[in-house]
Order: sequence, then C-alpha cells, then structure tokens
Amino acid sequence: MKNNPVVMGIETSCDETGVGIVRGHELLADAVASSVDEHARFGGVVPEVASRAHLEAMVPTVQRALDDAGLTLADLDGIAVTAGPGLAGALMVGVGAAKAYSLATGVPLYGVNHLSAHIAVDTLENGPIPEPAIGLLVSGGHSSIMMVEDLAGKVTQLGASIDDAAGEAFDKVARLLGLPFPGGPYIDKAAKEGDRAFVRFPRGLTAAKDMEKHRYDFSFSGLKTAVARWIEAQRAEGNNVPVNDVAAAFQEAVCDVLTQKAILAAKEHGVDTILLGGGVAANSRLRTLAVERAEDAGITLRYPRPKLCTDNGAMVAALGSHLVSAGIAPSVIDFPANSSMDVEIVSLANRL
Repeated sequence: MKNNPVVMGIETSCDETGVGIVRGHELLADAVASSVDEHARFGGVVPEVASRAHLEAMVPTVQRALDDAGLTLADLDGIAVTAGPGLAGALMVGVGAAKAYSLATGVPLYGVNHLSAHIAVDTLENGPIPEPAIGLLVSGGHSSIMMVEDLAGKVTQLGASIDDAAGEAFDKVARLLGLPFPGGPYIDKAAKEGDRAFVRFPRGLTAAKDMEKHRYDFSFSGLKTAVARWIEAQRAEGNNVPVNDVAAAFQEAVCDVLTQKAILAAKEHGVDTILLGGGVAANSRLRTLAVERAEDAGITLRYPRPKLCTDNGAMVAALGSHLVSAGIAPSVIDFPANSSMDVEIVSLANRL
C-alpha cells in the first residue's frame, strides 16, 4: 500500500489512444491520439482501422505523456491498462504494450475495467469518492447505472441498456439528420438552437409494466426508430425537417430517461451521491438536467470536466492509483484482453 502512487494508464478500448499519468488524485499528464477523423468517412468506428491507429500511436503517446509529466518509466509505481470491455483488437494493442512496459521495467501491472475507470476519473476533479455512490455511465457503447460500494472491488450493475446505448443512438440519429460523426457533439450543438418541446418522442422502458421488469434499464432503439419514422413522414409530405428542433427533442428524450432513472436508483437505495461519467456525460443538456433534478432530490451530483468524460488514459491511471493505494494485488502478467468483460470486475488481480 502506498499513498499518492505515480501510475501510468493506457486506454485503447475504441478509437482513442490515451495515456495518462497521475500522482494520487493529481493529474500530471493526459496525452490522447484520436483516430476519429479516419472513421468519420465510414460513419462509425472500423475496428481494424482503430487497431492499426493504436499501433502507430502507442509509443509516441506514451513518450508524450512522460515528457508532459516530467517523468521516466523508472518513476512509476504502477501501470494500469484497460483490459475490457471494448473492441477486441484495439484492447489487445493496449494490453500488449502495457505488458511490454511492465516486463521491461519491473513496474507492477494492473488490468482494469473501462467502465470502473470512467467512475474513477471523478477523483481527479473532486477528490475521493464517497461510498456508496450511484454511477451513471453514458457512452457510445454503454449506458449503465452502477452501485459503487467500494471502487477497489465492489461495483454492482443495477441497470444497463438492453439494445442501443445512448451514444450509439446519438450517432444514428445524427446520421438521419445529415450531421457528421460522431453524432453527440453535433446534436448537442444543434439542439441549443432548437425547441425541446417541438415533438415528444417516446421514453423507452418508462411505462409502468416496463418499470417492473426493467426498473433501471435503458432502451434507445425504439426512440431512434421513432425519430427515423417521423423524419420519413415529413419528407414524404414534402416538408423540410427542422434539424435543430428534432435534435433538441431527441436529446431531451434521452436525457429525461437517463436522469430520471439515476435519481430513482439513488433514492431507492438510500444513496446521496451520483457520479456522472462517460463520453455522453459531456452533453450540456444532460449535465443541466442532472444538476436540476439532483438538487430537487437533495442529491449531490459529481462529474468531471468534458475532456475527462471521453475515453482517455487519465481515467485508467486514476483507477490504477486507487488500486495501488488500496493495496490491491497486481494482475498476473498473462491476463487476456476481454472485449465483453463483466462490468462488476473492477480489476484483474489474481483473475483470468
């Protein structure tokens, strides 16, 4: 166990090569090399392109992070790497690099969960996480409500998306509206000029019968389909589609459900802190609505700056630092990358 350990984190679960370095809860470096522009022409992330980009970016991104922090590999107390979930090939690049650095330097290695890292990054902004807390994680591939009793080892999933994650729905609706990829930032920008009440799109899994079986779960596939049909009907009648208004109404439906269910989970579990994380947590309407509803419910809402919401190495380093400080054993060196890692596995210490 060590106070304020210096840990390097490597993140390659999707299309961004992230390398972060922290000392305790202090962020020393956050280097990111994104391949999003290479995927934009395909309208989505291409796994093979992402893997190749990680290979090319890994060594220079690690060096940039070390230079920014004014450190060398010999100064590290630990190396943490996203072992899953994510794109299999992309994960393998990061895991392979982390193992190589660990073997070359003798620095302990920690394979960690991408989703738990999105929770841990909050410590870099707001200090130690009060436990228990509710985590609302909203990203391109995951929408989850989690009970965080012990970030070092006990994280329980209360609910999750049963089809499209929120970020995936943003991308698909953006495409319908003729907006670029990735859709989230463009819909957010368009929505600021639109009318949230222009049309009321459906709120998935909020009907009484759905709340019995899927109380904390999310479904955005039906919402995406409803938007598609509405747009199709307008065009069939020769009407122009008001992009800003549709974007605002769609975004409101997503944010309404996410915040409503997170507040409900906190109330019903007697928890007074909600942690908002993941790429979609950078959405301005989600933040505003979450703040309003948390205040009304007497709940503390915590979230990191937008740059730390998207995938980055800092969040992986933050979780690694927490594990080192808590005295959690390092991972065995031959742990695998796991594209479908269980959300409740925080780290791969002594696990295969």
